[in-house]
Amino acid sequence: MTAAAVPATSPVSTGEQPGVRLARSRRNAELSLLLLAMVLVAAYAATVEANVLDTVTPDFWIPAAALGLVFLGLHLVIRWLAPFADPALLPAVALLNGIGVGFLRRYDLALAAPADREHLAIFAGTGGRQLAWTLISVVLAAGLLAIMRDHRSLSRYAYTLGLAGIVLVMIPAVLPARFSEINNAKLWIRVGGFQIQPGEFAKLALLTFFAYYLVRKREVLSLASRRLLGIDFPRGRDLGPVLVVWMISILVLVFEKDLGTSLLYFGMFVVTLYIATERVSWLLIGLILFFGGAYLAYVLGSTVGGPFANFYLRAEIWLDPFGDPHDKGYQLVQGLLALGTGGLFGAGPGAGQPTLLPEVQTDFIFAGIGEEIGLFGLSALLVVYLLIVERGLRAALAVRDSFGKLLAGGLAFTLGLQVFVIVGGISKLIPLTGQTTPFLSAGGSSLMANWLLIATLLRVSDGARRPVAPGGPLPRPSGGRPEQLHGAPTEVIRP
Repeated sequence: MTAAAVPATSPVSTGEQPGVRLARSRRNAELSLLLLAMVLVAAYAATVEANVLDTVTPDFWIPAAALGLVFLGLHLVIRWLAPFADPALLPAVALLNGIGVGFLRRYDLALAAPADREHLAIFAGTGGRQLAWTLISVVLAAGLLAIMRDHRSLSRYAYTLGLAGIVLVMIPAVLPARFSEINNAKLWIRVGGFQIQPGEFAKLALLTFFAYYLVRKREVLSLASRRLLGIDFPRGRDLGPVLVVWMISILVLVFEKDLGTSLLYFGMFVVTLYIATERVSWLLIGLILFFGGAYLAYVLGSTVGGPFANFYLRAEIWLDPFGDPHDKGYQLVQGLLALGTGGLFGAGPGAGQPTLLPEVQTDFIFAGIGEEIGLFGLSALLVVYLLIVERGLRAALAVRDSFGKLLAGGLAFTLGLQVFVIVGGISKLIPLTGQTTPFLSAGGSSLMANWLLIATLLRVSDGARRPVAPGGPLPRPSGGRPEQLHGAPTEVIRP
């Protein structure tokens, strides 16, 4: 059947199952889930006050209500600008963000003198600042949805974003330590009282470039030179891009003294490469290169020292944190003790001792929350993260252009990898990385970058679920033909 033969009254279908079911925006479901998430956040705040203050103040609901208004505004923007976006993404992220604000408020109460706790202002301290950063982040996400009406328009700026990403990664490495170093990691730009972590935004820019580059080069990178143990390995001359990104990640590991950022950049490139080529060999090559580079940095740190010394020290703490539990291993030991104290069910929201955990408001917030909600509560939070990653991957599978598939798949994996790196560090699975927990940890850079990530996933999922007439072409984005935007002919869905 040709497009001209389709009757004007023919039903339209989603991109997920062409010709099978009518498209539904599911915005009412999103609103219902969002309200449920805010009820849970308010209940968490009430429980915190009951345990910390032995009473529940009349104002306990205000932070949850303020967050609810902010998220309701974004929900209305989505109804207008991305009506077919995935309905589960916003409520899931809102729940995590709300729990993060609630715990930071609980941390402020712990720091305050007992006589002043009941009168601590709702918008004061770290929790109040996180509320402000949430508002800014959500406004940025709404702005991105307004500017980016089609995710394929990003591909026109791929090389610019790639260059910007590299510059953002390298700026902290070349700055003097007093302008860039916090807790022995050079990840920041600090000027006066202002500080920003440019690497959080660099990962979004670099991932956009990776998706565009791999769409254009995937046929070449998919070519196999030899088969070993049933696995097709690429040609040696095609290893160049992987080696370049590997070298950049090792430089980040050595000069910025941060394993988590190094693993994040290299991991998202290798996985995006695997999604593009469907070659398992690229995953094996990536694992060998990264672990080989990390081991080399460890050996050089033990013999040469210099820029490798910090990574060697982190590895030694990871191998034996209880060897020096009062100094070098103090942070990791306290995190493990907090998780052990929490047990299965936790001490209860507000009943833990977060002030004993160094950097509990940022790097170790997962351990601080774990002490109070236990293994079951942490598992529930991980399931929420898993839901976000799954919905991102679902959007990648459903979207009809190759650039969108790589972009959404890479974004979803990057979020999942960041959570793994953090949880792995505090649980002693891997060395400590210094990464912040998405949507939970205090800090504007991480919160803004991750909300921009979610806005991009919302835009891709809107394109994936948007109705398409059987036999009709994809909607054309403004500013050019689809084939000009992602370097390949647009896939046309036909019955």
